[in-house]
Amino acid sequence: TPNGLSAGYAKRSFCGHNHVIQDVVLSKDGKYAVTASWDKSLRLWKLDTGKTVKNLVGHQGDVLSVTFSPDNRQIVSCSRDKTIKVWNALGECKITLDAKDKNHNEWISCVKYSPNLQKPVLVSFGWDKVGKVWDLSQQVVEFTLQGHQGYLNTAGISPDGSICATAGKDGNIMLWNLNSGAHLFTLNAGGVVNALAFSPNRFWLCAAAGGSVKVFDLQSTSVVDELVADIQEGDNRRSPAECLCLAWSADGNRLYGGYTDNHIRTWRVESAQFGN
Repeated sequence: TPNGLSAGYAKRSFCGHNHVIQDVVLSKDGKYAVTASWDKSLRLWKLDTGKTVKNLVGHQGDVLSVTFSPDNRQIVSCSRDKTIKVWNALGECKITLDAKDKNHNEWISCVKYSPNLQKPVLVSFGWDKVGKVWDLSQQVVEFTLQGHQGYLNTAGISPDGSICATAGKDGNIMLWNLNSGAHLFTLNAGGVVNALAFSPNRFWLCAAAGGSVKVFDLQSTSVVDELVADIQEGDNRRSPAECLCLAWSADGNRLYGGYTDNHIRTWRVESAQFGN
């Protein structure tokens, strides 16, 4: 790489989908992954072999998001077909939530399970500009989160499961109390938000909007840092690369971002600031 650091290498390639892979999530034990694709299916993979354990078929539209339950016993997916599906560990669809269940009336872009084992709730967000907090044991909506002025395409849940963040077209990041459904406060990302990621060990929230990633301190609601992708000399692209996805390392010391120029960029936390 230009700065002399090792860029890493692919240990294994997972092949099976025949269209865009929109989302991927790992099981809590790190042994399995589930991918969601525009081919209208999901695949459950065993990571040590790279083989498909089960192909989950049932959606009638592109699958946009997938999440594991905190106990790894359920897989939840959402789609452009406006449904949420709940699958068991054998890949069998046990529940389908649609309009009759007070579900979304537009594409559902994101589903997230709260990590709280005492009260595991599912949150979903979509192009109808609202979020919904579900009690899946009763298949009912506990709260509807309203306030955004544009479609929602990303969400994040704090490590303790108490706070949810939502964002999308309007450039606003709204923070919600998952125990009550109350709106806490709003942050301005300055553009369409593509991804959100809570730090695992700091009260920080990262938001990818356009070519930058803003790191917010949630106690002061101020920006700790703004991470801008460095563009190499000779790059003839008309606009900077956009960050589309974010992930923290488990120890909270590194932040990873996936960009439209096919690069994954890594930042490390140095004190209260970041370094490339």
